[in-house]
Amino acid sequence: MGKWALITGATSGIGWATALALAGQGYSILATGRRLEKLQELEKTLKAQFPSVGVKTAAFDISDRFEVSEFLKSFSSEIAHMDVLVNNAGLAKGVDKMQESSLDDWETMIDTNIKGLLFMTRGVVEHMVLRNSGHIVNLGSVAGRWTYPGGGVYCATKFAVRALSEGLRMDLLGSKIRVTNIEPGMVHTEFSLVRFEDSAKADKVYEGMTPLTAQDIAETIAWCVARPAHVNIQELVIYPTDQAHVGQVARKS
Repeated sequence: MGKWALITGATSGIGWATALALAGQGYSILATGRRLEKLQELEKTLKAQFPSVGVKTAAFDISDRFEVSEFLKSFSSEIAHMDVLVNNAGLAKGVDKMQESSLDDWETMIDTNIKGLLFMTRGVVEHMVLRNSGHIVNLGSVAGRWTYPGGGVYCATKFAVRALSEGLRMDLLGSKIRVTNIEPGMVHTEFSLVRFEDSAKADKVYEGMTPLTAQDIAETIAWCVARPAHVNIQELVIYPTDQAHVGQVARKS
């Protein structure tokens, strides 16, 4: 079947860029996300740029256990031979203090960032174990290491991604399956727009500084995946040069 990579949250940003980067390495792509029209656009883009690789798409919500189950059944032959899983789908909602936050926002973040990642991983990793081969790349965040005001629950979900990455790596010890946790700082994607639901507020996050791009992270993921089989890049923290730490950003006046 050739090499296959499954990417969640592929409808924009890092997921979209990662699909292009891995297709450039010869991987056929199984792209998932909630927005069917964006997946169709990605499929056209991939086929135009990389006509020799296969492309398949599936629109569903990874936070819904039953939708994930139906996806796994529908694409069982591809899942059984999946070489790479990129758990990219994730989001932040709101910046309110915990005592003022929306419970709906909390549930959305927990269901997507933690449970969705677990549902997808469980469905794929058992097949990797049978083949004794594969690579799981999780998109964490610097928020999975350092907490900041107004982001406690989001940070908790990314702390969970770090813990799950470490725990999975331990559970898979002795196999040839690799697990990588990528932890970016500020990346200019739809992330802040989803969080604030306001384009002006989202743009202000990156005002006066040069953030990372989706392509920067995608190239990093592709590099990790391309390492020799005996090399596992366990974790990578990636900041833009204009960011020294969470909340420490150099901005031009």
